[in-house]
Amino acid sequence: MTSYAPGWAPAALALTFLGFATTEAAAQSGAGGASNQAAEVRDTLTLPVLLALVEERSPRLAAMRAGAEAAALRRPAASTLPDPVLQLGVMNLGLPSLRADMPSSMAPSVQLMQMLPLPGKLSLMGRIASLDEAMAAASAEEMSWEMREMASAMFYDLWAEDRRIEVMNETLALLRDFQQVARAMYVSGMGRQADVLRAEVEVARMEGDIRSMEAMRYAIAARLGALLDRPADAPLGPPVLGPLPAEVPPRDTLLAWAAEARPFLAQGRQAVEGARSRVELAKKELWPDVTVGVAYGQRGTDMGTERMGSAMIGFSLPVFAGRRQHAKRDEALAMERMAASELVGRQADVAARIGELLAELERTRALTRLYRDDILPQARATVQSSLSSYRVGSVDFMTLVDAQMAVNAFQAELDQLLADYGKALAALESAVGRTLPDVPETLTAAP
Repeated sequence: MTSYAPGWAPAALALTFLGFATTEAAAQSGAGGASNQAAEVRDTLTLPVLLALVEERSPRLAAMRAGAEAAALRRPAASTLPDPVLQLGVMNLGLPSLRADMPSSMAPSVQLMQMLPLPGKLSLMGRIASLDEAMAAASAEEMSWEMREMASAMFYDLWAEDRRIEVMNETLALLRDFQQVARAMYVSGMGRQADVLRAEVEVARMEGDIRSMEAMRYAIAARLGALLDRPADAPLGPPVLGPLPAEVPPRDTLLAWAAEARPFLAQGRQAVEGARSRVELAKKELWPDVTVGVAYGQRGTDMGTERMGSAMIGFSLPVFAGRRQHAKRDEALAMERMAASELVGRQADVAARIGELLAELERTRALTRLYRDDILPQARATVQSSLSSYRVGSVDFMTLVDAQMAVNAFQAELDQLLADYGKALAALESAVGRTLPDVPETLTAAP
């Protein structure tokens, strides 16, 4: 058995499931390459494996995480003093000859100046940078949930397409059986030639529908591969539907979870805090900053070298405060109001989304049970009854075909309901910002 370092096992298994060549698979390439590739295509795909690969390989998610890393690297500079200014030169040269032998000449002259912001400014700028970093990290985490929801939706669509193809292949086999029955009855004189011809038409139409479904499946698989930065024609194994919890926590619990864990809401709260810090910083801009400095100069005399030192202090003068500092303060106050309003809007959007998804889950759950327990069993019984009646000439061939097509349609609707239920669960996890707990009862297609 192959051993993996901690943290690498899920990724390695995911690569195997999705058809990537692992080390062991590469070692068995060559003469057995074709058989290995066929085996990879047959490997199944599960939702946890897919989500692990999305976290690892998604280019969009990698870009957001790189942006969060860049924001973290900007934070230390925000609370650091401005760079000091070093000036080198000569002073009080004679004109026009530029002689340095004047009584007040200094050559060389060195000045070192340092601007000292008003106390509290650097800490506020550091806090603003920390909040910007937290917002960037929250954006990356929100993108992670969005990518999970998108990948889950494609996974369930892919599963539904596979189920349609499977059901249609089963129906095609039944139509061919019906075709043989129609031919046998026509040969024995108990049937009509029109039934034989109609059976051939239905078989050909079903074969065409299967080809269309296979093309749709390829398109979904290609979009899913794009999320994982894989070629569109890379092999993708058939998805396996995992357990779907039949119940979810109540609305109030979900809202509390979202308030605590949803990155979208955390980012809104951080934006409000950042806006408030910018208001405080803008108010401090009304007060002057201090600049301190020291200078050194020397000159040569008949008595030797004279050395001189100086100390300086300066203040910025906000003489244009009405058009600069006051405007900046008013802008910060307006941005604070905007951030607060956006947070309220985000909270309302999340609450509405949770309510919408709960309604969708209730709809699909109820219809799934209705199709599974009532509609499909009755439709299948109708097919058996129609087949028996057709054999004795009580019903025509189209009644038999229509009954089987109804079963096909109901089965496709049931599978789509299960896929919609799974997509709603994934969307609910994204809306809450955490995975839903496991429950004993699960929703399945089997009665």
